[in-house]
Parts: sequence; structure tokens; C-alpha cells
Amino acid sequence: MLGTIIAFIVIFTVVVVAHEFGHFLLAKNSGIKVKEFSVGMGPLLFKKTKGETDYVIRLLPIGGACMFEGEDGNYDGENEEPKDLREIEGTFQSASVWGRIATVVAGPLFNIILAYLLAIFLCWFCGADIPVLEGVAPGSAAEEAGIQAGDTIVAFGNQRTYLRQEITVLAYLSDGSPMDVTYERDGVEYTTTLTPKYSEESGRYLFGLDWAETYVDCSDISVFKYSAYEVRYWLLTTFQSLGYLFSGNASAEDVSGPVGIAQVIDNTIEETSQFGLFTVILNMINITVLLSINLGVMNLLPFPALDGGRLVFLLIEAVRGKPISPEKEGLVHMIGFVALMILMVFVLFNDIMRIVG
Repeated sequence: MLGTIIAFIVIFTVVVVAHEFGHFLLAKNSGIKVKEFSVGMGPLLFKKTKGETDYVIRLLPIGGACMFEGEDGNYDGENEEPKDLREIEGTFQSASVWGRIATVVAGPLFNIILAYLLAIFLCWFCGADIPVLEGVAPGSAAEEAGIQAGDTIVAFGNQRTYLRQEITVLAYLSDGSPMDVTYERDGVEYTTTLTPKYSEESGRYLFGLDWAETYVDCSDISVFKYSAYEVRYWLLTTFQSLGYLFSGNASAEDVSGPVGIAQVIDNTIEETSQFGLFTVILNMINITVLLSINLGVMNLLPFPALDGGRLVFLLIEAVRGKPISPEKEGLVHMIGFVALMILMVFVLFNDIMRIVG
């Protein structure tokens, strides 16, 4: 249990620090004063002031913040607050609109960069699993289409594929519609159409593809290419999962928060500890890659209080040539923040009920 707690704190801290450091770095570059750089939420544990910035650690390691001077219309300077914060050097509003856009986007972007750097480490030691077939299930759509053992799937639907797990996710999300599949055999590519068959036992549509354990050695320059494929896979999977969620196909059981993630970490440690500490570390890094990309993508959703919500206001300003009132924008983000807190309570309750149930 102690190992799970330590891993949870380390993973969330690394992911959050990368995100907030992106905001911090671009804010400084754009001349925006950072009032507070914090990791965690809730009661204050530690604070150190350096220059104009308070560096803060809070009790709950499930979030963080990079607070700018003048953000949401709030100004804590020594002078009396002016009517237009754009007149005060160092406020968020005084920076150019494109400097502010870069500052907002930098957080999610740094999460993607972190994921890529960690993926390099993973691929170097573990290699990359390419989509080579060991065989096909008898009577399956794959067998009927003439696909054979040893074939490599290079495209599934309208998506080019490089890793086995890409196809696994696409197949899992199938609604039974026919799927164009391109496979390579003896250096030649062929395209066919597969219509998956519904399995009562599995409760979903199956294509009948049985995978071989085929890994590419990435302990050379190819590690950069396959690491990019790994990040691409997680990005596409995150977007596909969001589409699956917003289409109404997902249930409350498919949504997890910090407690659910902690349970995943605990289960992973328990299942892999028999293979040694290094294997556990590799699995924790893999979870960090997943969470970092998820945080980056989720923060770009156009919802108030998220980076994507702020980006919407900035893009409107860039188009119309003048900003929306900081007070009005701040009110919108406050409402969004309250909605997010309500959602977090729901997800927390759902996680707890799943565990105790």
C-alpha cells in the first residue's frame, strides 16, 4: 500500500509539474508575472517565495496551478487597480494575444513532450509491438477474407496503423460496421473488407485476429520513430475514448478519477512485482505516459476553467481585435470551476462505490 501511495504521488507530481512548467515558461517569455506556481490542491504544506512568484506545495497531489497577475480580472499589485489591466506591465492582459495563447497551450503541449520523452525510455528497453498475426480464428471475418498467419496489418478502417494496440482499440470500439483492412504479405499490400461477427460470450463484435508477440528492437535510432508512434497511439486512443464517451456509449463505470487511478496503480504493482523492481518502474512510466497525454488532451477541451475554455476566449479576442471583459470571463470560468468540482465529487463517489462494491 505504501508503494502505491508513493507511486501515485510521484506520477501525479511529475505530470502536473510538466503541465504547469509549460505555462510558467511561456508566461515568463511573454512578460507575464506568475504569482503562484503550485503543485497539489487543498491546504498549504510548503511555500517559498522567489522574486515575484510563490512556489507552493499543497496537501492533495491531484492538481496544480500557475496563477498569473491579472488573471480573471484579479490584480494584487501595489497600485490601485486600474479600469483596464492591459495598462499594467506584467499582467496577463498586458501581453499580446498570441503570447497569451502560447502560454495557455504550453501546458498541454509540455504534457505531450513529457509523454514522448518517457516513451523513448520505454521503447528503448521494451521495444515496440508491431501488428503481425499469429493466426486467425476459424470461421471469423478475417479467415473468410483470406487473411493469414504472418500477415502484418498496416491500416484498419481509415487509420494507418503501426502498433498492435492501435488495432486492438479500434476493434474493441467496433459497432459491427464493415471495416476496410490493409495487410502486408511478402512485401505486397492488399486491401479487403471485414464485417465483424457479434460474440455473445464477449459481448462485442470480433474480427478474429490473433496476434503474435512480435516486438521491434528499438535500442537504436528507430527508438525516436516508435516513440512517436507510441504517443500517437495514446493521443488517438484518448480522442476515440472521448468520442465513445460523448456518443452515450459509455457508462459511469467507464469513468475514473484519482481513486480509480490509484487502484490501477495498486493492481499493476501487485501483478508485476514478481518480475522485479525494474518491471514495476516500466509499468509506472507507462501509466505516466497515459495520464500525461490524457491531462494534455482533457485540458484542451473547450470547457470553462480548463485551458481549452481560456483558449476559446483568446481566439475570439484574436478574431474580433478586442478582449472580452476580464470580469465576465472570470465569472464564466468560476462557474466552470464549480461544475468541475461537482464532477470530481461524482467521479470520486463512483470510484469508491466501484471499489467497495
